[in-house]
Amino acid sequence: MRIIHVLVIAALVFAAAYVYRIKMDSTSRTERVLRLHAEIREQRDAIAVLRAEWAKLDAPLRLQGLAERHLQLKPIAATQYDSLKNLPERPPNFAKPGDPDPIGAMIQTIDASAQSVSVTGSIPSAEAQQ
Repeated sequence: MRIIHVLVIAALVFAAAYVYRIKMDSTSRTERVLRLHAEIREQRDAIAVLRAEWAKLDAPLRLQGLAERHLQLKPIAATQYDSLKNLPERPPNFAKPGDPDPIGAMIQTIDASAQSVSVTGSIPSAEAQQ
């Protein structure tokens, strides 16, 4: 009878120690989750601050003021445009009049290869099925 009592008391002490360990693990994990939530909140706040700074730096009036202050730009005058007669000559045509169109030949080659039946190997061709 005494051995049974000792075994029951030992089992109760073991169970209490096990429950205590589970409680401590869950408490430490809860604290870790709370710390992670706090870090996430801090990161979101930092992102909001950076977005506000970006909006301030990207303001059109601010950029226009910086451009006027630092760039030596002047408005375009109508006299800056030139007439068509002052344009340079057209560059020489390197294709001879009798030669086939090289771009048209490339397009025809691409069209011909697209129209041919291509077999990838995953599905047998119609010829192989017959």
